Amino acid sequence: MALLSALVGDTDTGIDRDDPAGITVDDVMMSYDELLAHASGLVGHIQGARAVAVCADAHMDTLLGVVAGLLAGVPVVPIAHDAGPSERGHILRDSAAEMVLGAHDWDEVDLPTIDVHGPPASSVQANGAPGRLIMYTSGTTGAPKGVVLPDTALAACLDGLADAWQWAPDDHLVHGLPLFHVHGLVLGMLGGLRRGCRITHTGRPHPDRYAAAAARGGSLFFGVPTVWGRIVAEPTIARSLSGARAIVSGSAALPVSTFAALTDLTGVTPLERYGMTETLITLSTRIDGERRPGHVGWPLAGVETRLRSDDGTEAAHDSTTIGTLEVRGATVGDGYLNRDDATAAATTADGWFITGDSATIGPDGTHRIVGRTSVDIIKTGGYKVGAGEVEAAVAEVPGVEEVAVVGIPDADLGERIVAFVVGDGVDEAGVIGHVAASLSVHKRPREVRRVDTLPRNALGKVQKAQLRDS
Repeated sequence: MALLSALVGDTDTGIDRDDPAGITVDDVMMSYDELLAHASGLVGHIQGARAVAVCADAHMDTLLGVVAGLLAGVPVVPIAHDAGPSERGHILRDSAAEMVLGAHDWDEVDLPTIDVHGPPASSVQANGAPGRLIMYTSGTTGAPKGVVLPDTALAACLDGLADAWQWAPDDHLVHGLPLFHVHGLVLGMLGGLRRGCRITHTGRPHPDRYAAAAARGGSLFFGVPTVWGRIVAEPTIARSLSGARAIVSGSAALPVSTFAALTDLTGVTPLERYGMTETLITLSTRIDGERRPGHVGWPLAGVETRLRSDDGTEAAHDSTTIGTLEVRGATVGDGYLNRDDATAAATTADGWFITGDSATIGPDGTHRIVGRTSVDIIKTGGYKVGAGEVEAAVAEVPGVEEVAVVGIPDADLGERIVAFVVGDGVDEAGVIGHVAASLSVHKRPREVRRVDTLPRNALGKVQKAQLRDS
C-alpha cells in the first residue's frame, strides 16, 4: 500500500531489507523483510473485519498488528495497554472491533485474540485496500472520541515532515514514546517505515537508552518536553546526542530553558512541531530555517491555517494578537467516528477544523501556540492573557523547576491568575514581582501555590483542569 511503500518494496530503503537490526522495539529486533512477512501472514486472519484492536504497548507485536491491519485494509484501533476497563470497553464498542491482534491481559474482553506469531493464513495477500487508523482522544470533555485517519492523511503528514526535517532513508530514528498516540505510532513508527530508515524504539524514554541509541548511530531523535527535561538534567547524556542530525520535540510546549540547554549541550537546535489527533501534524519549524523557542513554525505542505478572533473576524498576523487556530488541508482526518454532531461542531461552515488552541502568527508566518483556548486563555479584569507567556516569565525565577498557570474564577476579576510552582525556596512575592516587571502588571499572578508535582498525562502534558479544580 502507498502508506507503507518502503516496507512493501515500492521505494528504496536506506538499509538492507534483511538487516536484523532494521527495526528495534525494546531490544526486540526484526528486519524489514521479517516484519513484512509476519504482518502479511496475518492478513488472511483479519481481512473483512469491521475493525481490529491492538493492545498498544512498547512491543514489536504492536507494530506487527498495526501493519497487518493497514495491509489488510481493515481499520486499526490502537488502545493504550493500561487503559481502564471502562475506557477500553467504550472504545471496543464504539469502534465495533471484532478481534484483538496480539497478546493482552484484558480479562473482561470477550473477543477473539489473534496470535501475531501464530501460523500465517495461506494464499491470502494484501489487497491494496485503503488503510486507516481509528485513534481515540483522551476524553477530557467526555467519553473518548474516535478520530478516523485515512492513509492519505497519514502519508501527507509524514511526507510534509520529511520535507521540513529533511528526513531521509539513511536516518536512524530513535524514540521511546507511547504507541497509542500519534507522536509515537504515526511519526515514530509509520514515519520510519515510510522513509525506509532504521528505527529504534527504546521501550521507555529513559535518558540512558537514548544515549545508548546515540552510540549506535542514532541521527533523528523524537521526544516530549518531559523526556528532554530529564536528558538535559544529565549533561553527560545530553552531550552524547551531539552527533544527532535533528532533535524533535512535540506534544506540549518545550520550556525555553530546556530549549536553551538542549542547544548548548548537544549543539543541535531543537525542532518543534504542532498537531492534534484530529489533524495529525500541521505545523513545524524547518531544519533549513530559523528555530525560535516557543514557536512551532510554518504549515506543512498541503496545510493552511488561519486565526479567528472572538468576534469571528480574522486576527492580525502581528506576533501578538491571539486568536483561535483553524486548519484545513491534506493532513486533516475524516472526523469523529459515529459522532457527526461532534464533527460538525469542530468544523466551520467553510470547511476549516477548529483546533480549540489559541495562537499568534507573525508577519513572516511563523506560529506560536499560546495554549488551549479553554484553559490557557485567561480573561482577567477585561484583559486576555496567555498562560504560556506568564509561565515562561515565572520559569525565569531562581528555584522554579516547573510551573503551570491557570485562571481561577474570581468575583471581581472574572478570573485571577494563579501559578502552581514546583521548587524549593520559591518566594511568592518574588514571583509576582518578576512577572509584573518583565511583562505587564495585569499579567502578574495574583497567587502562587507551591506543589510537589504537576499532574501530567502519558505524553507529559500538564492536566490544567485538575489544577483549576483543586
